[in-house]
Amino acid sequence: MLYTPLRPYAEVKSGSVSKFSAALGATLRLGDPAMLVTGALLAHGLRFGNLALPLDYVRIVVLTVLFALLVFGASPLYRSWRGRGLTAEVFQLALQWIMVFAGLVLYTAVLQVTESLSRLWLGAWFGLSLAGAVALRVATRSAAAWIRAQGMDLRTAVIVGANPDAQRIVNTMHSETWMGIRVEGWFATHADRSPLSGVPPLGRIDGLAGYVESRHIDQVWIALPMREQAQIAYVLRQLEHSTAEIKLLPDLFGLQLLNHSVEQIGGLPVLNLRSSPLDGPAHAIKSVMDRVLASLILLLIAPLLAAIAIGVKLSSPGPVLFRQLRHGMGGKPIEVWKFRSMRLHEEHDGQVIQARRGDARVTPFGAFLRRTSLDELPQFFNVLQGTMSIVGPRPHALAHNEQYKALVDRYMQRHRVKPGITGWAQVNGLRGETDTVSKMARRVEYDLYYLQNWSPWFDLRIIVMTVVKGFVGKNAF
Repeated sequence: MLYTPLRPYAEVKSGSVSKFSAALGATLRLGDPAMLVTGALLAHGLRFGNLALPLDYVRIVVLTVLFALLVFGASPLYRSWRGRGLTAEVFQLALQWIMVFAGLVLYTAVLQVTESLSRLWLGAWFGLSLAGAVALRVATRSAAAWIRAQGMDLRTAVIVGANPDAQRIVNTMHSETWMGIRVEGWFATHADRSPLSGVPPLGRIDGLAGYVESRHIDQVWIALPMREQAQIAYVLRQLEHSTAEIKLLPDLFGLQLLNHSVEQIGGLPVLNLRSSPLDGPAHAIKSVMDRVLASLILLLIAPLLAAIAIGVKLSSPGPVLFRQLRHGMGGKPIEVWKFRSMRLHEEHDGQVIQARRGDARVTPFGAFLRRTSLDELPQFFNVLQGTMSIVGPRPHALAHNEQYKALVDRYMQRHRVKPGITGWAQVNGLRGETDTVSKMARRVEYDLYYLQNWSPWFDLRIIVMTVVKGFVGKNAF
C-alpha cells in the first residue's frame, strides 16, 4: 500500500497558517469594494472617455459600496472555501452582485435619479466590477493552491472507517490540493470490509482521541453507515473533549431520513455534527461588531484607563498590566491583559490559585477594580488584536482545562468561539471563583447555551445586561 509519510506537526502547521488565512480573507473583504470603485471608474472611462466621476456618480458609488459591505457581510461570500469549487463560489459572488445592483436600481428609481445616470455606464460598471471580483478570486485561489502545495496553510484530518465514500474523499484531497485539507490516515472499525489506499492506517478507533489530541487534528471524518449508531456514538464520546470539527459522511439511506443542511465537500454530502449559529458568515459579522464596538469604547474610556493605570502604579510596586495565559479559540493559548490587582507573587509548581474572598495578595485598589470589573478593561485591546470577543465564554486558566474537561460534559466545546470579556454566564451571576465541579458545570451550561443561540441581538442584550446588572458582582473579589 502506497501513501505519503506523515510530516512532523510543526511542518504542517507553522505560525504562518493563521496569518495567511487572515491575509486571504482581508484581501477579499477589501478587494470587493475596491473592485466596485475601480469598475465604476473604468466604466466611466469607456463611456465618457475620462475617469473623473461627476458628484452625482460619486454619491451613487459611495452608497453602493456601503450597501455592498452590508450585503456581502451577511452572505456566505467570505466563508472558507476549502472543499468548494470555483464555480460554486462564482455563482454565489454573482448572486450577491445582482442583489447589490438590484438595490441600486431600486434606490435610483425611487428617488427618480435614473435620468441623470447613464444606463450604459451602469451596465458596464456591473460587468467590469464583477469580472474584477472573479479575477481576484482566481488569483487568491491560485496563491492559496501554491502555498498549500508547499505544505503550508493546511488543515489536518483523519477518517474513521473505510468505505467507497471515504476512499473518494481521500482521492479528492490528494488530487485537489487547493482545498488545503491533508488526510493523515484512517482508523479501523469492525464494520470495515477493506482498507483505504493512499493513506496509512492509524490503528483501531480506541486510539482516536489520543491521536487527535496529540497531533492537534482539525477535522475528524466519520465514514460509517447510519446503522452503525453504536460506533458513531462511541466516536462522539471519545471526541467529547476535543475541539476538532466532526463531519459525517452519510450513506444515502440515512440521508433520506435526516432533515439537516448538508455541506458539499469534494462532491460528497457531509453533515456537520458540531454547528452553531456562529458558523459561516455570522462569525464575520461578530468580528466586525467586536472591532467597531471595541474601538468606540476605548476612545470613550481612554481617560478612565489612564486614571486606573496611575492608581495601580501607586497602589503597589510592579507593572500596570498583568498578562495571563488563557485558552482561546480552539483551545490555543493566548495572552489576556488585565490591570494588575495583586501584589507581585510567584505561583508554586505551576498550581493555579484563584483569588479568594479576603485574599491578602489583592491590594485595596485592586479589590475595587475586581469588584467593579474595571480590571478587565484592557481586554478591549485583546478584542482589537483578534484573540478575544466582547461577548463569549470567559477564558479559563490553562490548568482548568486539564482539570475539568474529564469532569464536565462538553467542557471543551466552549472553545469553539473566541473567549469574551463578558458572557451569558457572567450576567447570570456565574462570576468569580469556580471552586467546585458543579459551579464549573453550571458556567459551561450557560456558555453552551450562548453558542447554540447566538445572534447579534443576543450579544447586544448581554452587553446591556453587563452594564446594568453585571458590572458590579457580588461574586467578584
